[in-house]
Amino acid sequence: MSEAFAILLAPMVLVLVALWLACAVLGVHGLLLGRLPGGWLRRHVRQPRLWGAGALLVACGGAAHPTLVVIGIGLVALGHVVRPTP
Repeated sequence: MSEAFAILLAPMVLVLVALWLACAVLGVHGLLLGRLPGGWLRRHVRQPRLWGAGALLVACGGAAHPTLVVIGIGLVALGHVVRPTP
């Protein structure tokens, strides 16, 4: 592996690890507590538990299990769309 390729690959790996970690932490927070941190997420996510389950599936699926990623993205989208039941 050339040095130039390693210089390009290292930041990309760091960004992906940071995104995975953020997705996992936000998913656990939303699933267990039923609310999301930050003003933007609180305003835009209507079902935080559903959103959190989807975020955890996306984080767990990764590139190895594309079916989990697709189901997780669907749950995240439903978390944004579905209105809370009274």
